[in-house]
Amino acid sequence: MSDRLEAVNIVIPNWNGLRFLPDCLASIGRQQCLDWRITVVDNGSTDGSTEYLRKAHPNVHLISLPENQGFSAAVNAGILSSSCPFVFLLNNDTELSMSCLRRLLTAAQDLPDFSFFAPRMLCFHNRAVLDGAGDGYLRGGAGYRLGTMELNSGAYSLPGPVFGACAGAALYRRSLFDSVGLFDEDFFAYLEDVDFNLRLNRAGCKGYYVSAAKVYHIGSASSGSKFNPFTIRLSTRNSFYVLLKHYSLPLFLRFLPMILIYQFCWLLFTIKKGQFRAYCIGACQAVAASCRMWRKGKEVRRHDRLSERDFAAVLLQAEREAVESIMRRRQEQGKDNWLLRLYGFFFL
Repeated sequence: MSDRLEAVNIVIPNWNGLRFLPDCLASIGRQQCLDWRITVVDNGSTDGSTEYLRKAHPNVHLISLPENQGFSAAVNAGILSSSCPFVFLLNNDTELSMSCLRRLLTAAQDLPDFSFFAPRMLCFHNRAVLDGAGDGYLRGGAGYRLGTMELNSGAYSLPGPVFGACAGAALYRRSLFDSVGLFDEDFFAYLEDVDFNLRLNRAGCKGYYVSAAKVYHIGSASSGSKFNPFTIRLSTRNSFYVLLKHYSLPLFLRFLPMILIYQFCWLLFTIKKGQFRAYCIGACQAVAASCRMWRKGKEVRRHDRLSERDFAAVLLQAEREAVESIMRRRQEQGKDNWLLRLYGFFFL
């Protein structure tokens, strides 16, 4: 690694992801933009990941944590390890198209009023299907990857402003971490980027979707599956964390119908998946940490640049986009949308 300051620090958190690292790193090596450094933060892997990196990729900056401290702690360590003007967070189970970094950095240079940039994420094994095109938000306490499981159609072919970015592949200006802070390590994993997207929007930071920058994502590689006790427990707990941190009492009361609807549907979903016990554990953990998260929320609100009214309007628009995406996906799958239309009539 040279002594000069590279344009972008590519931060890859890794936990027992040896099987993904060769393809991920090879795709970075094929980038048309070469002005980068790679930082892999290993979360106490036991599968030989660190040995492989030291032997096969000595130019990679390796940070070895003694144990699995979670996604948030890993990416924070990577962010703090460099003063490059841009940070590109990247999951290890991804591959980049050859022009991905160049297109993201070009957008960042051309759009100085925007602080973070979301690429077009496609399913690794079926690249006709989207994995995400930036993030929306559900006011009941969850994020939603726009376009997920939809066909890679014209609906997401144009670039434009977006509420949030999935931290599995997102470019950030390094300076925003100095003003907004790092990822909240209390989240450990799941919804930490939802919390971060909310904080960015509260601070007046704007995101942009770069449709021409493509990332191919396997998904749920570290946890093994999308729905297991680990993911359900943390998703449940962290959804309550989001509500506690970002909703003042007036905003909570204003959004109470949407919160009850979403949380009830999530509860039914966990029961359907046979994960009710994991749901209860996550809910209990959220109750135990409620005072700490409420205090964090008060601190976050002290630095707001948006009024509560404007913040509520941003969340409304983000949910509209999310619901439109869900309805489009369901329509493609031949499913009915009458309940979502009813929800939209009353709440959107």
